[in-house]
Amino acid sequence: MTFSTLMVHLDLEQSNDARLRIAGDLAEHFDAKLIGIAACDSQPTHYAGGAVAQGFVQRERAEIKKRLVETEERFRSAMQQRAREIEWRSAMERPTEYVTREARAADLIITGVNRDGLLIDPFRRLDPSELVMRVGRPIFLVPPEAEYVKLGNPVVAWKDTREARRAVADSLPLLQKTKEVNVIEVIEDDANRNAAQARVDDVAAWLGRHSITAFGRVLHAVEEEQIDKLWQFSADFVVAGAYGHTRLREWVFGGFTRSLLTRSRHCSFLTH
Repeated sequence: MTFSTLMVHLDLEQSNDARLRIAGDLAEHFDAKLIGIAACDSQPTHYAGGAVAQGFVQRERAEIKKRLVETEERFRSAMQQRAREIEWRSAMERPTEYVTREARAADLIITGVNRDGLLIDPFRRLDPSELVMRVGRPIFLVPPEAEYVKLGNPVVAWKDTREARRAVADSLPLLQKTKEVNVIEVIEDDANRNAAQARVDDVAAWLGRHSITAFGRVLHAVEEEQIDKLWQFSADFVVAGAYGHTRLREWVFGGFTRSLLTRSRHCSFLTH
């Protein structure tokens, strides 16, 4: 199993250095084709009329076209010697919608975390929480602090849900390149520890049959501590199912997926 085609989404308004580094590393690990993609749309002018609105739109569209060209040049320069083949795609569209549609061409989508929380302009910025729900492909989230891909000791954040099962299966090409995998279920005090241990042991054994060295572990923590608990195993990245709870519950009360999407300083592999 492998990832033959990767797609890296690039932002027009923030630094893309980290995700370009990570995309290059992954392209080299898998000898993969790499597609760079970017999109941005002009703001609607509901409250301006006539020539004023038209002039504003024309100036904004010209600036977007200029940034798309500059972003393509940066992508080609950074990836020229790192990927087996490179391709560029861009459009004057909302980025989340455009990447969701074009993702049919790739095995894995690489993008950045969202440190702005709910404050995302849908015309200019990709929303990773919306993307993971709609894209039908796994996504690899890259925080701005990431320097290179570390494949030594990932963590599978296990929860006995459809989303987690899908994430582990989708991540097999990546996990097969690692040294050792910890499959961890974080439970609260009133949960059945033996039942949780049996679940993670099943997953570790299944990974073993795919030639992956894996160990099942159970940790106790309240919900807000879950993401911090995972890093005590020096995890290089996390594999997780996105939105095992509903998105409404995640955004109102907080949750594990939201933490990975907004505040994690480690790379994450997510599937819904």
